[in-house]
Amino acid sequence: MKFMSICLISFFFLFFLSFVLFLMGFYFIMNDLVYFIEWEVVTINSGSIIMTFLFDWMSLIFMSFVMFISSLVILYSDDYMYGDYNMNRFIYLVLLFVASMMFLIVSPNMISILLGWDGLGLVSYCLVIYYQNVKSYNAGMLTALSNRIGDVALLMVIAWMLNFGSWNYVYYLDYLKGSFEMGIITFLVVLAAMTKSAQIPFSSWLPAAMAAPTPVSALVHSSTLVTAGVYLLIRFSPSFGNMLNMILLLISGLTMFMAGLGANFEFDLKSIIALSTLSQLGLMMSIMSLGYMNLAFFHLLTHALFKALLFMCAGVIIHSMKDSQDIRYMGNLSFQMPLTSSCLMISNFALCGMPFLAGFYSKDLILEMVSLSYLNMFGFFLFYLSTGLTVCYSFRLFYYTLCGDYNLTTFYCMGEENNNMTVGMMGLLIMVILGGSIMMWIIFPTPSLICLPIILKLLVIMVSGLGGWLGYELSKFNVGESLMSLNIINMSMFLGSMWYMPYLSTYGVSSKPMILGYNSLKLFDNGWNEYFGGQGFYFLFMYLSKINQWFQFNNLKMFLMFFVMWFTMIMFMIYM
Repeated sequence: MKFMSICLISFFFLFFLSFVLFLMGFYFIMNDLVYFIEWEVVTINSGSIIMTFLFDWMSLIFMSFVMFISSLVILYSDDYMYGDYNMNRFIYLVLLFVASMMFLIVSPNMISILLGWDGLGLVSYCLVIYYQNVKSYNAGMLTALSNRIGDVALLMVIAWMLNFGSWNYVYYLDYLKGSFEMGIITFLVVLAAMTKSAQIPFSSWLPAAMAAPTPVSALVHSSTLVTAGVYLLIRFSPSFGNMLNMILLLISGLTMFMAGLGANFEFDLKSIIALSTLSQLGLMMSIMSLGYMNLAFFHLLTHALFKALLFMCAGVIIHSMKDSQDIRYMGNLSFQMPLTSSCLMISNFALCGMPFLAGFYSKDLILEMVSLSYLNMFGFFLFYLSTGLTVCYSFRLFYYTLCGDYNLTTFYCMGEENNNMTVGMMGLLIMVILGGSIMMWIIFPTPSLICLPIILKLLVIMVSGLGGWLGYELSKFNVGESLMSLNIINMSMFLGSMWYMPYLSTYGVSSKPMILGYNSLKLFDNGWNEYFGGQGFYFLFMYLSKINQWFQFNNLKMFLMFFVMWFTMIMFMIYM
């Protein structure tokens, strides 16, 4: 009963706070308000420590969304983590995670941003290793070490900003645009954001972080950890130069394409949704590098809603399938779990951009603005192909899990889960259906007229339809000798393993130093150095002591021989 009370208190507190912050954000955007609050914490002689907060429509609405999703995730965890001995610890860690994100969102100061940034990194490590096994420890270490690169980049930004006189970056964004100093700072900020938002070459930690409990995945992959980098870039965007935007566009476009391709080769339910998150993060980054900050933020909010719901549905399915995550073992779940299947399908359709769901308003607008922008053919190709791949892996997942025949473990499926998980999913479902249009009216109150040729207008529908058909065809594959991927196994391994990035990030980093250490051990510690050094002296003295022992333990003739030898030497010396 004590555990339930912690979950319910946290849920009501966060939900109420979310509602208040949303109303404040709505008020701020209608009246175009920005509050910059400085709180003097302590003053000693002439030095003072000042805590700064930036409240505008963006920070307030983002905080509202984070708190809304985290409140429903905590309510969902009440049943999902039922029976866990460390339930209190789990809820406290989730609340710490949310607090770190709040700290990051409202800070215009690099020092307090670093505190929230590092808080996210530390608590995410604790949550990833929550199930204490070797796989979780390895995933947690990969997550923590990948994010440390970004933390070091932020520390270098803080050191460089000592030249400016203040760590409040909002003072300098327009003033220093195009200068060498701001170029270095923005480059380091982009590097930090790429590690946190898992862009190439730091992508391998995001699927590895699936070792965390599913409620944590729902929170991490929707609105907190991975979106911190995107949010920081949105804040720093006024100072980006053209070259930096071009580099960011290339990297994020390739990340989007790579993740969409990898998800079509994946059979783990949570990994498919994780790679989907990676693809959407690439979409946010790439549209931001084209200069559409509000669009990137809008997609950040809508994506948070349907991705959290996707993970919640995945958690219910994994629970019912007795902890099996392989989609090949699932099938015809729509008959046994109609409510969960409906939620999964609606969130999947929102991810694909089905008209009038949350994802449609942001994704369709993004793709039309891409068609309208001054963009080369390669970038255009990446955007549209990645969209087709998104629909493809969504339909493949749909046919594998909800349709088709009963598979191995589907017979043991126990049906719908209990109350709190369903309430959490229903709350998000309402927002997935209505949230896109509401946020569209709030963020873009003036309608935009996008004039395009008919072929470009229809291109989104054509690409989506093609992707859906391909996903259906992929879902019919059976493993056998005629499978094409077995004939091109190297190519399949390359495309299905995120372009070998997990191997490069783990074995690639550690194997060379370990080989070097082994060779130095073999050549120096166990080689000539050892032969003429420590072990050589040891064996020499052992050999000499054995000879000495042989002499001492021998019979009388040995002593007589020594007597004759010494006597002869003494006589020789006397007569000399």
